[in-house]
Amino acid sequence: MSYNLLKGKKGIIFGALDEKSVAWKVAEKAHDEGAVFTLTNTPLALRFGKLNELAEKIKAEIIPADATRVEDLEQVIRQSMEILGGKVDFILHSIAMSMNVRKSREYDDLDYTYYHQTIDISAMSFHKMLQVAKKLDAINEWGSVLALSYIAAQRTLYRYNDMADAKAMLESIARSFGYIYGREKHIRINTVSQSPTITTAGSGVKGIDALLDFTDRMSPLGNATAEECANFCIVLFSDLSKKITMQNIFHDGGFSSMGMSLRAMTQYNKCLDEDE
Repeated sequence: MSYNLLKGKKGIIFGALDEKSVAWKVAEKAHDEGAVFTLTNTPLALRFGKLNELAEKIKAEIIPADATRVEDLEQVIRQSMEILGGKVDFILHSIAMSMNVRKSREYDDLDYTYYHQTIDISAMSFHKMLQVAKKLDAINEWGSVLALSYIAAQRTLYRYNDMADAKAMLESIARSFGYIYGREKHIRINTVSQSPTITTAGSGVKGIDALLDFTDRMSPLGNATAEECANFCIVLFSDLSKKITMQNIFHDGGFSSMGMSLRAMTQYNKCLDEDE
């Protein structure tokens, strides 16, 4: 069902790869709600992903870019304004990667070259994107910018590793830039802390199935899906959320407020019984 929440709005979506990614779902929902926008990802992702398929489906143009490079971001934002015929109303940052996680490096044995890449790709790219957009005056007043985060920014989760540092930085950037952009342009900036979600990248992380089971048992509403996250992002892009800014909003079925659930305790007790 469509509510025309984004009718007449223009945007840029960073990070859609394939049908498993949250950014892909957001693009589909934004299109259904009446928005027009551009899509962007790295040239490597364009070769190995399915972004061309999405672009054809929703009639959106793709602008290849490395979000860690300021000159690439300038190109994305300038070209988007040319293609869309003016400033944008929303931007989604859905970009994250850690080679330390992929290679199962422990937090006390990080490769610092990889660590720098994690921070640059997963957090600093958000600051660079916002700074470029502000300097180019690319976002309309009362526009909305979102970045996807995770609860590991506040709590330690086994194996999330240096990505936790990146997410903490990402949320800090949203607050710091949100103050400046809100004060000067009435533009709101928020992060959405989503349930663990099976994406193409995430499905290759060791232990992801156990994490998904645990969070689902702990959450009174169960894990939020990528499609449900996309629905929430649409609300935050819409005029219904004009006074929400500088927030990290948990979209996780209640997991972030839980200590122990009946379902998780029941499963834990079964494991104790098996050990006896």
